[in-house]
Amino acid sequence: MGETEDTKAIIQKALEGNQIAFSTLLDTFWNGVYGFQLKRTENENDAEDITIQTFSKAFDKLRTYDPSYGFKTWLITISKNIHVDLIRKRKRNLETGGSQEAVKKVLDDAPSAEDQLINEQNLAKLLLHIKKLKPHYQEIINLRYFKELSYTEIANELNEPVNNVKVKLLRAKKLLAEAIKGEQ
Repeated sequence: MGETEDTKAIIQKALEGNQIAFSTLLDTFWNGVYGFQLKRTENENDAEDITIQTFSKAFDKLRTYDPSYGFKTWLITISKNIHVDLIRKRKRNLETGGSQEAVKKVLDDAPSAEDQLINEQNLAKLLLHIKKLKPHYQEIINLRYFKELSYTEIANELNEPVNNVKVKLLRAKKLLAEAIKGEQ
């Protein structure tokens, strides 16, 4: 069962570096991967972490995706491997640093619709919305928008790969934009 033409077109745009295409892939497939991992792990935090890592890895390895398989199937396979690795790591109970491989630039800094919506908000109201997010999303929004750190600086601060930071920020902005829209 291959991929739909729509998804193929979006993946092609993402391969060309289009930020909106990455955002669309994240929005379209997030719930499927997250739901799958929530059933597997029975833990919201683990499911969310694995989903973030899944998209991070998928965006980094997008060139290796074979369209004759469904994109969701490919994401689920990546997420299964990440989950297995997580279990192994926990068994070993070793704390090791993140991989040092060079990470391709996934998203450019062009402001998205979410950015504009966030920027137009009154600061006091915005802070209230941010406080409703999970702590790791609050932290990443704070580092990016209030401390104005670059992706690389945030990655160093959080000791996470740059791609994880980008995916987490994308997700945080989407949740924040949804909260703002929901109130209007």
